[in-house]
Amino acid sequence: MFSTGCRIGEIVSLDKNSVNWSNPSVTVRGKGDKEREVYFNDRSDIWLKRYLDERKDNDQAVFVTERIPHRMSIAQMRNIIKRISQRAGINKEIHPHQLRHSYATNLLNNGAPLEVIQSLLGHEKSETTRIYAQLSGRLREDLYRKYF
Repeated sequence: MFSTGCRIGEIVSLDKNSVNWSNPSVTVRGKGDKEREVYFNDRSDIWLKRYLDERKDNDQAVFVTERIPHRMSIAQMRNIIKRISQRAGINKEIHPHQLRHSYATNLLNNGAPLEVIQSLLGHEKSETTRIYAQLSGRLREDLYRKYF
């Protein structure tokens, strides 16, 4: 989720045939039933291939439950994220949407223009993107010193 900036609903709706392995990306259907292409990094590519290669079921969903494989629900995905964050020693509750905010902030902190972030997140309005993408204090100070 962090690598793509996708909403949790977009992630659980993914099918295997929507993954483009030659240009690590996937087509998601977002709010308003709009399609957009999102990209994932090399690390995500490796882990996603490993996960799919180890599966023994024929379900077309990218993410499935363990016991009787079927498409994972949003609630099940939330629970997995909660367990992962606990195992990682994170002492606060992590919500899936925080990963989307972190994705946008990471892009902004690494110099991506707001218009690009807006497109990647699938936002119609730039005001929505501004809420998601918040410059870190240190970078904000550096940019102030550079431009003022």
